[in-house]
Amino acid sequence: MFHGEHHYAERAAAYAGLSLSATQLESLTDYATWLAEEAIPAGGLGPREAERIWQRHIGDSLTFAVGWDEPPEEILDVGTGVGLPGIPLAVAFPDTMVTLLDRGGRRIRLLHRAVRILELPNVVIAQGDAFSVADEWGGLVFRGSIPPPEAIGLVNRLLIPGSTAVLGLSRREEEPERGRDLVSLASALGIEAEVRKVPKEPLDGASWLLIMRT
Repeated sequence: MFHGEHHYAERAAAYAGLSLSATQLESLTDYATWLAEEAIPAGGLGPREAERIWQRHIGDSLTFAVGWDEPPEEILDVGTGVGLPGIPLAVAFPDTMVTLLDRGGRRIRLLHRAVRILELPNVVIAQGDAFSVADEWGGLVFRGSIPPPEAIGLVNRLLIPGSTAVLGLSRREEEPERGRDLVSLASALGIEAEVRKVPKEPLDGASWLLIMRT
């Protein structure tokens, strides 16, 4: 299932400067199958998402890797849901420890199932609220989990100096109106920020990321 659609993952990874091995593509294919067969029926994604798992979810998650010139030592995926973008990034960055954080007990159970199936040794699953996290982290990602201004506040509090956070802003062609305001907010906190457009070619349409560095 889904073996013919992994070109979305390959193109997204190439955009981020990565090359996926056959083993990595197989892992992503297994993940796509799990999303369709278990996560969607369990309500982890909308029922119509099965037709666009590769481009709207797996490929989109891999574009987050553009935030790093070199794989980070660790990433905290805030409000991961069913592992997006954390699981695709864990596959793409096999030497990076990725922690999947979510509040929902049902989603946590789904994640444990996915990680067992995929046999990902570099993934940790944690249940909790991002605003209760006290540790500092060497990398952060947010994919529609919390409002961007609150995410910027978390970056200011949690991100180790010299590290990167990537926030998904939009899947539309036009630049988000709030982009400049978010950059200004980050700058006021001493965070270097840029709004990056992901061109439509890697996926099925343009998207926008807010990349932040401390």
